[in-house]
Amino acid sequence: MTMEAIHQAIIDGADADALAALPLPDTMRAAVVRKDDIDMFADRPTEDKDPRESLRIDEVPIPPLGPNEVLIAPMASALNYNTVWTSIFEPLSTFGFLERFGRESELGARHDLPYHIVGSDAAAVVLQVGPGVTQWRPGDRVTVHCNYVDLESPEGHMDSMLDPSQRIWGFETNFGGLADIAMVKANQLMPMPDHLTWEEAASLGLVLATSYRMLVSRNGAPMKQGDIVLIWGATGGLGGFATQLVLNGGGIPVCVVSSEEKAQLLRDVGVEHIIDRKAEGYRFETADGEPDYDEMRRFGKRIRQMVGQDPDIVFEHPGRTTFGASVLVCKRGGTIVTCASTSGYLHEYDNRHLWMRLKRIIGSHFANYDEAWQANRLGDLGMIHPILSKVYPLEQAAQGAYEMHHNLHAGKIGILVGAPEEGLGVQNQEAREQHLAGITAYRDLG
Repeated sequence: MTMEAIHQAIIDGADADALAALPLPDTMRAAVVRKDDIDMFADRPTEDKDPRESLRIDEVPIPPLGPNEVLIAPMASALNYNTVWTSIFEPLSTFGFLERFGRESELGARHDLPYHIVGSDAAAVVLQVGPGVTQWRPGDRVTVHCNYVDLESPEGHMDSMLDPSQRIWGFETNFGGLADIAMVKANQLMPMPDHLTWEEAASLGLVLATSYRMLVSRNGAPMKQGDIVLIWGATGGLGGFATQLVLNGGGIPVCVVSSEEKAQLLRDVGVEHIIDRKAEGYRFETADGEPDYDEMRRFGKRIRQMVGQDPDIVFEHPGRTTFGASVLVCKRGGTIVTCASTSGYLHEYDNRHLWMRLKRIIGSHFANYDEAWQANRLGDLGMIHPILSKVYPLEQAAQGAYEMHHNLHAGKIGILVGAPEEGLGVQNQEAREQHLAGITAYRDLG
């Protein structure tokens, strides 16, 4: 049977038994980078490394299925910055992750291939389950979180993100979501919100759960009602969800954006305190690349003018270009919670502002299963809305990665895989109409 026929059966609403009986083809489409291409950008600066040259659509074998694993048919996926890193082989080639995984066990060796199927988000339908899977069956509509972990080590049982074997699916593992069929752990699956389309549901996983852990979970800041939260890139994937979480949780967001258009979009969803970094001319480095502390103090003064105090929490993800300012403007005893570092991971800051004012830096990396599940539940309840800027077919995934690399987008970039067009997958139209204002508003953020 062809993948087109399988996708059509899903769209037509085939029941569980019918889906379970479908024979899978031998090969499938997948967005991959190739091991032979590792050095293709060796002589180029980062900004000139082009995902459109390295991220290809190939026909590859169907993933193997092992114990506690599930084969899913992604109807849609979404791009994250880790796909940009994979496609430009920075800060290092992800084939190193796959090689190390391959040395661990026979099951790990399946991932060590001359190609890497990428993608860390998906909204999908279960096709087959492996031995030991009891909670999911063919036909289940699911979203996927990207915490790939066995939990064989004791360290992971308080928080699976601390497990030595923890990996990010589609980045540190193979068989990611940008493919006709993906292979996941059963403990990566969550129920798909039934009022969302495939592409909307696929956009929630990685960045929503990451933001949830950073701001809501006890493993992050965590925010309480009335907290002032400075949010960088507040209409982006991480920042857009952070803004929603702060508004929902009784916090007061101070949102940093780079255009009046983005500022107006935030006003439209109820944000009062917005800094247009570009219009107000904030640049935290001098012409010779040194930290500009006068500019950082000007920025801090602007925040105090708006909300009357320094931020209790700084939601930090750009990294190198903003981190020094984040440490300086955070209030005495406050918290800087950080992930990603998309502008660079070598940070410079004045440590006196940290230690003498008793501030804390918390490193945060994705989320454990419970955190991802709770974040997904907020999407299901219509309390969090997807933020999509563009949607491309799988064949144009590299174009989306290029735009993400050069910050030519806002929110999330969705990728249609099995779904032939946008707008499919909604099962609860009544709930969708109930939440439509929020969905529309946050689609506009993208």
